[in-house]
Amino acid sequence: MMDREKIKEIMQSQGILPQSKFGQNFLCDEDIIRSIVRLCGIREGDTVIEIGPGLGSITVPISELPVRFYSYEIDKGLAEYLKSRVTNVTVINKDFLKVDISESKKPDVVVSNIPYYIMTDIMKKLFGEYSSARKMVFMVEDEAVARIDCGPCSKQYGPLAILCSLYGSYNYEFKVPYTAFVPQPRTTSAVISFERKDSADILCDDFVKFLNACFSMRRKMLKKNLAGIASADAVSSAFLKLGINENARAEELTPEEFAELYTFFIGHF
Repeated sequence: MMDREKIKEIMQSQGILPQSKFGQNFLCDEDIIRSIVRLCGIREGDTVIEIGPGLGSITVPISELPVRFYSYEIDKGLAEYLKSRVTNVTVINKDFLKVDISESKKPDVVVSNIPYYIMTDIMKKLFGEYSSARKMVFMVEDEAVARIDCGPCSKQYGPLAILCSLYGSYNYEFKVPYTAFVPQPRTTSAVISFERKDSADILCDDFVKFLNACFSMRRKMLKKNLAGIASADAVSSAFLKLGINENARAEELTPEEFAELYTFFIGHF
């Protein structure tokens, strides 16, 4: 049982102090832990990647399943603790944002209690480099969901929302109160999930870079942001072929239109 008292006992016995620079808040609610593992829909023989295992609240139950399991932990002390405590998991003491895709395994399932301060960067990397995964389950700051579940012409709309939409079907699963953590954060969290769909085939690291370029100057017209990718004539031809207004800003295009535009420019990017 990874309840509040167990978490505190581990912290005290191991001399572990949560580090705010890594956004460390350890999940201590057994019902929520079971729900997250269930949402992962893990099958026998799956390859599972976890980012930010902390004290192993989610790591332990997943390690008991017949899977190939890799867990990335940036904190050396926590990584060493997990290596000594949990079997059937390869604990990798690295910053996941610095992991080269060639060093990693292709996952079927990704799960992460994402540190709030790097949510966007982690999700962009996952959707850009690990988009073949069947399922992704995240715990994020509840307020941050507005950057994920939004559409064109909204203030929050940008590369992250587009990647989420193209990757797969999205579900807001449930809220997680601050009382479910040690130490308690100041905000409410949320568990969200994604199931892959065919539109995810377009996702790759270059597509993420393309989206970042499209939104590099939000107030300027999209064709200005595309100047570093293709010639003005090529941009005009693409807009004409795809029915995009010459004066459109990036925030006006749908995720599907960005996929079409990227496909048109693949030879130029």
